[in-house]
Amino acid sequence: MGSTQFGNFEAFCRDSTLPVCNLLSSNHNQSGNWSAEATCELTGIPLSNGQHLENLGSILLCGIAIVTTVFLFLKSERKKAAVGRREMQLFLLGYIVISICEIFSVGGFQLGPTVKVAFSAIHIAFIIATTWVLLLNAIVGFQIIDDGTPLSVGLMVISSLILLVGTGYIALDTGLSFTGYWSDSYALPNRNIALYVLYQLAPLVFLVAFFVLEAVLVLRILGEVRPMAYLTAAGVLFALGQIFNYTISPYICRGTAGKIDGALFETLFTLLSVVMVWIFWSSITEDDWPIATAPAGYA
Repeated sequence: MGSTQFGNFEAFCRDSTLPVCNLLSSNHNQSGNWSAEATCELTGIPLSNGQHLENLGSILLCGIAIVTTVFLFLKSERKKAAVGRREMQLFLLGYIVISICEIFSVGGFQLGPTVKVAFSAIHIAFIIATTWVLLLNAIVGFQIIDDGTPLSVGLMVISSLILLVGTGYIALDTGLSFTGYWSDSYALPNRNIALYVLYQLAPLVFLVAFFVLEAVLVLRILGEVRPMAYLTAAGVLFALGQIFNYTISPYICRGTAGKIDGALFETLFTLLSVVMVWIFWSSITEDDWPIATAPAGYA
């Protein structure tokens, strides 16, 4: 996910459109000290008074993502006997909030600096909390604790809130300098170890763990292969989104004269990945698994 040294965001922000860059820029937007060396700056659609709506494509896709995820949430409600139904709905709620925040954090709206920092901080915090909830969804599938119970849902909510509040505070303090502890992040190479671990590494660890646990559940416990196609598709789509946003983005930006960049494709592929995760979950909670191979709750 880039070629910077550990903890540095300069190259990421120079080549990609990311919510964290709003926190590390003295202007609290995507144009920071790194812009002087940028291969391409996203300008999007010109507005009056020399302003631009930078990321219309991502804004529209986020709107589609919200509508789609609400549909999946309501469809989940109809699966009364599905294992992890409430837990999956918590994941979908988290993704809805991420999509709403993405509209304002990287959409390119002309917002005040404090408002943009707030949306960016919430965006980042919900990425960590939502990927953590997704990991816990995989654990729920093993039925260590009965799904949908106050204990299962409560542990998921409380643990994700701890991550949410902790990450949100660090992001807000970085962007608004409450304490000044992370003020040196504004200077090149925009080093911030805390945000690097929480924003870049932790979600990746959670997602890899999710895919590994779900693969074990499907192949070893359920003894099925078909759901792995959905799980694999989800992983490939997510990876494609990251590749577009972190690697291909500057080439897209140059090729379109700054009209779009990889962020648009990252939003698209992430949405498709979430849909495939839901389809995967739905497929392993059907009632047609052989009783001999299905654990309690899946038969």
